[in-house]
Amino acid sequence: MPPTARKLNLNLFIYPGGHHEAAWRYKDSQPGRALDITFYQQLAQRAEAAKLDAVFFADGPALADNIRFASRFRLEPLTWLSAIAAATTRIGLIGTASTTYTEPYNLARQFASLDHLSGGRAGWNIVTTSAAAAAPNFGLSDHPVHADRYDRAREYLDVVSKLWDSWEDDALVVDPESGIFAETDKIHTIDHVGRHFKVAGPLNLPRSPQGRPVYVQAGSSDEGRSFAARYAEAIFTAHQTLENAQAFYADIKRQAAALGRNPDHIKILPGISPFIGGTEAEAKRLEQDFNNLIQPEYSLGQLRRMIGIDLSGHDLDGPFPRHLVRTESELGVASRFRVVLDIVDREKPTIRQLIQRLAGARGHQVVAGTPEQIANTIQLWFDNGAADGFNVMPPYLPGGFDVFAAEVLPLLRGRGIFREDYEGTTLRDHFGLLRPDSVFAHRLKASA
Repeated sequence: MPPTARKLNLNLFIYPGGHHEAAWRYKDSQPGRALDITFYQQLAQRAEAAKLDAVFFADGPALADNIRFASRFRLEPLTWLSAIAAATTRIGLIGTASTTYTEPYNLARQFASLDHLSGGRAGWNIVTTSAAAAAPNFGLSDHPVHADRYDRAREYLDVVSKLWDSWEDDALVVDPESGIFAETDKIHTIDHVGRHFKVAGPLNLPRSPQGRPVYVQAGSSDEGRSFAARYAEAIFTAHQTLENAQAFYADIKRQAAALGRNPDHIKILPGISPFIGGTEAEAKRLEQDFNNLIQPEYSLGQLRRMIGIDLSGHDLDGPFPRHLVRTESELGVASRFRVVLDIVDREKPTIRQLIQRLAGARGHQVVAGTPEQIANTIQLWFDNGAADGFNVMPPYLPGGFDVFAAEVLPLLRGRGIFREDYEGTTLRDHFGLLRPDSVFAHRLKASA
């Protein structure tokens, strides 16, 4: 197949032991290194050697109530990514932070610092936090409802964007002869007063190499799609079928174009968790080996958090009780709720079959096959309006990524759809995104 100008974007999504819920129990996993930063630095170095766009690190501001059965504690992403930055030179660094449970000035400083210290490799995965357990950790009696979280998020983005622009690009002078360190008339207060925030600014460090970190977003509800179409530069999403992925892709690109944005400047990156074997049967046996390690109490807890019903007293080999699902609940607007319901309505699984389907990657696509079959799936979605790339979610680490890098990436390169080497130094370069101009520079030009 001849090379194409359009290239896949691929991130390595790192979970402590891997993305299958029983990964930490698998014989080739390394759960004892889950708090060892060298483990993650080595993974990032392997991803960088493979020329992936970024490492992606998730977070949530509450302890999951299923920690008894899985390695699901959370290292703080900015601390983690700073250590990764020190051990790498080119790969992007994407971390999750909540607009509901952080303050914009602090977050703007943290991500701008990461962008400076990494030479322009920072990306912010913007979430509003769905976990109600976070609320009491921040002195709240109730978790804000979905619509209120997005209302705050929109204002939050307005504030941090202005903070990141508050220094013009040439405000930092550093001229020993004149004695001028910075041009203060090119450093601007933002004087933001809104419903949720009152922030004077400016930020207390210069504009970062990328202008601002890359905006990544992970919500696929109707409100999440609208938010993504307006702000996101990359979107992490979950789909089980090509048709659903195509519909999501087309909807986001259409909404972005209607807002005056270039749809090509929004990279849509579904999750994919590959079980890879020398034959399809071998790959499926590997997947089953993992599913045999599932602990149903954990799996049912995961399902309860996704769809809001407790099935712990039900026969696992009986049919899933579809009639118990309340689509009008607060959870009903969540993207993962819809993914699970789509599996139920399409496949009519037993409860056991459903929890096994979700065990691999929490609703993201799980593919078991040969390297050729994995590459075929990736290219099918890439060539048919379903994805601009993928967040690669290995079932276990490090081996699950090693086999992907060694056996699948060469096939994608041979088809001309993945890079041979980096062509730039920043995450924006890797994603083919423009460096945004400062909003204050625009205003000054308009008034001149």
